Amino acid sequence: MREIYVKDLIRIVRGSKLLYGNMDMELSDFCKDTRVLEKDDVYVGIRGERFDGNVFFEKAIELGAKALIVDNPNLDYSKYSDKTIILVPNSVYCLQELAKYKRNLAGIPVIAITGSVGKTTTKDMIAAVLSRKYKVLKTEGNYNNEIGLPLTVLGLKDEDIMVLEMGMSSFGEISLLSKITRPTISVITTIGSSHIEYLGSRENILKAKLEILDGMDKKVLIVNNDNDLLHEYANNHDVITVGIDNDSDYRAINISSDYSSFDIDGHISCVKNEYKNSAYLTNMLLAYAVGKMVGVSDTEFKEAIDKLSLTSKRLENIPNDKGYIIINDAYNASQESMSVALEYLSRIESKRKIAVLGDMLELGTFSQEMHENVGNMVYKNKIDILITVGDMAKYIALGAKSSSMKEENIYSFDNNLECSNFLNKFLNKGDAIIFKASNGMKLYEIIDMIK
Repeated sequence: MREIYVKDLIRIVRGSKLLYGNMDMELSDFCKDTRVLEKDDVYVGIRGERFDGNVFFEKAIELGAKALIVDNPNLDYSKYSDKTIILVPNSVYCLQELAKYKRNLAGIPVIAITGSVGKTTTKDMIAAVLSRKYKVLKTEGNYNNEIGLPLTVLGLKDEDIMVLEMGMSSFGEISLLSKITRPTISVITTIGSSHIEYLGSRENILKAKLEILDGMDKKVLIVNNDNDLLHEYANNHDVITVGIDNDSDYRAINISSDYSSFDIDGHISCVKNEYKNSAYLTNMLLAYAVGKMVGVSDTEFKEAIDKLSLTSKRLENIPNDKGYIIINDAYNASQESMSVALEYLSRIESKRKIAVLGDMLELGTFSQEMHENVGNMVYKNKIDILITVGDMAKYIALGAKSSSMKEENIYSFDNNLECSNFLNKFLNKGDAIIFKASNGMKLYEIIDMIK
């Protein structure tokens, strides 16, 4: 695959200018953060809401950056005229245009995944399945937005296939990402309540997620047929479906009582599901459907699932020497993902099942109702102890009480420190405790204080 050179950037990105350096220099290993920059990386200065990454250009040079892409014309770069420095109108736009160019150079399949819940887990599963047959480039961490996704694409080297996660909070964002990457297969995991504060309704969330089709030539879409809105969409459009409750192209049958194993009707039998919940089973169905479309065998699929490793803070078991089970699911939260976490906790063998739940953010006028709904889920899943952290999470406690959970089994705290101090005295050997909240609540801090 042809690489990107400085002269390509100057040609592709309108208004860009080579201040110093070599037009024939190859540009690879792009980095926007001097804290992780390595020697011979290309440093990209990005102006954000809180700080201007351009001002760290000297630090980047000290660390060994071989080239700089900057968009602040008011800084003095003249002391480094021996380096390659490119001034662009907007660094984020530059990354997006370069990523679009790189994707066009690479005639390989691109799998795009979005959804209100489960997109990271599904991405990990799809990447694991495809890795049994291909060399895969996948989204790492939270690089699923207008900056992270282009950086992921620009990291393409000799991989055979890309598996890319796409996040959003408002209209137009996924459309942009789809047009950059031109997916060959797209996946929508579910339509829930995440970002409903900005979009106003689940119907609008569906509309925003369907923007994933905007960059596709042939619109091959795989959806979760058990989600009400996606089921309705599938009834009226040519899509590939997976499901448990509804007749689908790939349907789970013969599911064990604890969801630990299942068959896929007409395809494969005895698939293991160590996470023991219906949501992860659906994610496996999505991964299977993608694998079948690109030639992964049933044997390879099973091998991948048996050795599955998911992104951290997603039902992640945290080792400790205290004799209790800690599950870190604190990366993000919505009403739907809370349900998944509570179902998972309910199936763990333990003396006490303890849920530490914090605020779910970006729910707007729906916030109180949805937090109370989670409290109802706590009771229905027969969780022994509920602990809430944060102002809105107190409505989770209220919902649990309204559902007849005993008040002596419910505790509420204003902050992480209060909660951790309590837990250090409260937890016993044999307990299982799960942490779940929006990432902004930083519940992982409590884990660090108790583990």
